[in-house]
Parts: sequence; C-alpha cells; structure tokens
Amino acid sequence: MPLRHAVAVGAGPLFIALLIGVAFIAAFVGALHNPRPVDVPVGVVRGDQAAESLMAAVRAQGPQLLAVVFDDRAAADHALDRHQVYAVLAGGSSGLSLTIASAAGPGATMVITGILTVAAQRAGVPLAVTDAVPVDPSDPRGVVPFYLAVGLVIGGYFGGIALSLALGTVPRNLSRTGLRVGALALHAALLSLAGTLIVGPGLGIWHQHLFALFGAGTLLAYAAALFAAAVQSWLARIGTALIVLLLVVLGNPGSGGIYPPEFLPGFFRGIHEWDIPGLGADLIRSVIYFPDAARSPAVKLAIWCLGSVIVLLAATAALGRPRSPIT
Repeated sequence: MPLRHAVAVGAGPLFIALLIGVAFIAAFVGALHNPRPVDVPVGVVRGDQAAESLMAAVRAQGPQLLAVVFDDRAAADHALDRHQVYAVLAGGSSGLSLTIASAAGPGATMVITGILTVAAQRAGVPLAVTDAVPVDPSDPRGVVPFYLAVGLVIGGYFGGIALSLALGTVPRNLSRTGLRVGALALHAALLSLAGTLIVGPGLGIWHQHLFALFGAGTLLAYAAALFAAAVQSWLARIGTALIVLLLVVLGNPGSGGIYPPEFLPGFFRGIHEWDIPGLGADLIRSVIYFPDAARSPAVKLAIWCLGSVIVLLAATAALGRPRSPIT
C-alpha cells in the first residue's frame, strides 16, 4: 500500500479514536470531579409541621435536599421501599425520626443524615436515625451494583462486536439473524452466570436474590449485546464509535458511578433513566435491595432489546439479501 494511501486510510480511525478519548475525559472529569448534592429527595407527610418546618429551614440554606410530600406515612414508606426517596423524616412526641435506606446510595444518605442532624441540633429537637434498608456490610460504599453493571455491559457489547467481526455485520437472511440473536442470548446468560457466581458464592458479597440477579444480569448484558449488533449492522465498524460513546463515554458517568444521580451536573442527571449502563445499575440495585422498584428499569431494558432486534431485522431485510448478478 502506498504511503499516501496508508496515511489517508489510517487518519480517519485515528481521528475518531482521538474524539472518543477527548469525550471520555471530558465526560468523566466533567461529571464526577466535584459531585454536589442537589434536590436529594426526602419524604415527609403532609401536615407534619415538625418535619416540614425542618425541611423548609434546610431548604432555605441551599438546594441540597428536596422535600417530597406524601398524604400519609404508608405512602412515604412505600416510596422509600421503591427507591423513590432516600429517607423519610417524621415528627413525633419525642422529637424527629429519620428513616433512611442506605442501600439506595450511602453517599446520599450520609449527606441527608449529616444535614438534618445539624439542622435538628440548631432547632433544639432530638433526631433519631434508623436504616430501614441497609447496604450490605461487604459493600459499604454501595459500589458493587455499578461495577457489576459495567462488567456486564462491556462483556455484552464486546460479544455483539465480536460476533459481527467474525460473521459479518449484517446477517444474510432471517434464519441467520435468529441464530445471532440466540447466540447473543446464550452469551449474555453465561456472562451473567459468571457475574452472579463472583459476587455471590465467590466473594460472598450477596447471598440473597441470586436467581433474580442472574435474570437481571442476563437482561442487561443481552441489551448491550443486541444494541452493539444492531448499530454495527447499519454502520459496520464505524458503529463501534457510537457504541462506545453511548455505553461508555456517556453511559458510565451518566449512571452516577459511585455517586447517586442527584450528585451529578444537569446533563448527566437524567442519563441513567434511559441509557443501558444506568438502567442496569438501577436494576441490579433494585433486585437486591428494592424488589418493588425493579420493574421500571427491567421494562426499559426489554425495550432496548426489542428495538435492537427490530433494527437488526431491518438491516437484514435491506442489506443482507444476496443481490442478483448483473447481466
């Protein structure tokens, strides 16, 4: 290959790699370099003057905490069980009680406890703290759901890319598309099984809900694998850049990492609600600690799977049919 042609061929991929690297640095440093809590939700019951007054006093000092009002204590506790709030503040005859769910995010509950403890001391009101959903002692910072999700996403999309490189980015017919979809399902299940065994019997981090964890991990890895296969079916190798952009550059910091979404700057706060890594971390955390909250991220990941299969089928129909020779 002539030198000039080699330079022209290599310049494009290197430029894309440069852009991804710069975006990776900007996204991770920009999102995580100085996490500050904003509008961390705390439940209070409507008409609970002691709790509402303390939250109003805290809010007047800054936007760190946000009071979410419920009609009764049962509704507030239900929201705590569904990971809709991080804590519930309530007044009583002996002072205030703060019920937290540290499994939802130890960083968030530490901030809530610290701010409300200081505020209660200033108001001269005793504050009792109870952890209703404690994080597992083997994972005191609550990072395992995030890192497990990262591993499943990376392993999943590498499976989709590897199969595309080995067999071609576009299946030639519907039967081959079905085989590819099935092979990626098997890959996702094996990857999830390995992850479940590592965090379960292997390291002894979690001992409960392991079958649900296996199912959640399979769904997450499958969504990442199908998305990679779908993107490459239309964009071929250049699609790898889009996969990395959405699943790594934006997806990982957008999921919050070791920080709750309320600690991230504006653009990244909502990414976890639709991007695969964030949904995966939410789903894994839910099946272990908040089973009532698992449905929403599971449905969204299933939509990613279904949409990716449709895109892959469309590519097969449009690009995979053998063309008749020109006569």
